[in-house]
Amino acid sequence: MKKPLLIVGMIMSVLALAVGGYGFYLYNSVSVMHDPLDREKSDKREEKVSVNSKEPISILLAGVDSTGEEHEGRSDTLIVLTVNPNTQSAKMVSIPRDTRTEIIGRGQLDKINHAYAFGGVQMTIDTVENLLDIPIDHYVSINMEGFTKIVDSLGGVTVENDFAFTEGKHYFEEGQLHLSGEEALSYARMRKKDPRGDFGRNARQRQVVEAVIQEGAQFSSITRVGDILGIVGQSVRTDLLLDDMWTIQSKYSPARHHIEQIELTGEGTNINGIYYLNIPEEEIQRVRHELRAHLEIDKVFAGGNSSIQQP
Repeated sequence: MKKPLLIVGMIMSVLALAVGGYGFYLYNSVSVMHDPLDREKSDKREEKVSVNSKEPISILLAGVDSTGEEHEGRSDTLIVLTVNPNTQSAKMVSIPRDTRTEIIGRGQLDKINHAYAFGGVQMTIDTVENLLDIPIDHYVSINMEGFTKIVDSLGGVTVENDFAFTEGKHYFEEGQLHLSGEEALSYARMRKKDPRGDFGRNARQRQVVEAVIQEGAQFSSITRVGDILGIVGQSVRTDLLLDDMWTIQSKYSPARHHIEQIELTGEGTNINGIYYLNIPEEEIQRVRHELRAHLEIDKVFAGGNSSIQQP
C-alpha cells in the first residue's frame, strides 16, 4: 500500500540527521526489508527510470493477507500509484481483487489476487503490467499485521466515513473518525455491508492509505522514527534502495498534496460457481490512458493486451 513508500521516505530524511551507532542501526533496519526484483527494468520501458532525474514513476502497493514476517498468500489489496514530480501530483488506482485477468506466467485466466500466491510479487507485477499496459517501476508490499502497527506508531489516522456501519467488534459512525491500527484495518476491509461492495471497500482502502501518508509527513521525533522503522523492516518488502528512498522523499514528496483517486469498475459474474469481476475493455482503456499520460509515456508498446476476456 502507498503508505510504506512515503512513510519510509520521511523516515529517511530524518535519518539523514542521525549520527553514530543509532544511525547505523536505522540503516540496517532498512536493509532488512530490501527484496530486489529479478529484472533491471520493466519491459514496458526502453530505459530504466531515474528518480535522480525526477522522472515520473509507478509503484505497486500490495497488501498481503498474512501476519508476522510472512509475505505469502494472496494479495488482499492492490493499488497502483503513479507519481509525477513535474506536475507535483499522484494518482492511485485500486485493482479489485476479484478482477478476472490473465495471470502472466501461468497462461490462465484467474482472479488477479491469485498471482501473488502463484508467483509472489514478480508474477503480480507482470500481471498488473499486462492488464494496465504501463510499467511498474517499483513495489512495496506490507502484510496486515504490519499495517496495524504502522498506523498505531503514527498515532492513528483520520478519515471521513460516508455511512455508519459495524464491522466485527468495531462501530464506525458517519463523519470524521480517528482510527487506531486495528480499527483502520477493519474499516478498510469491510465490504459485505457496503452497497457498493468491493468498490466501496477499495475506496476506503485508498482513503486510509492517503491518511497514513499525511500522518507520516508530520512526525519528527527520532525515537518514533526508530520504532516505525523497526516495524517496517519486519512487515514490508520493497525493491527500493536507501538512496532511492532519500531521493524520492526530497524530489517527489510534494505530490502528496495532490492525490487523485481512480476507480476501475466492472460487472460481477459467476463461472463454475466462482465469482469474478469482468472489467470492460473501454474501462481498461480509460484508466490506461490516464495513467500513461501521468507517467508521460509517449510510445505505445505493442502487445499490451487487456487480458480481460469474457467467458
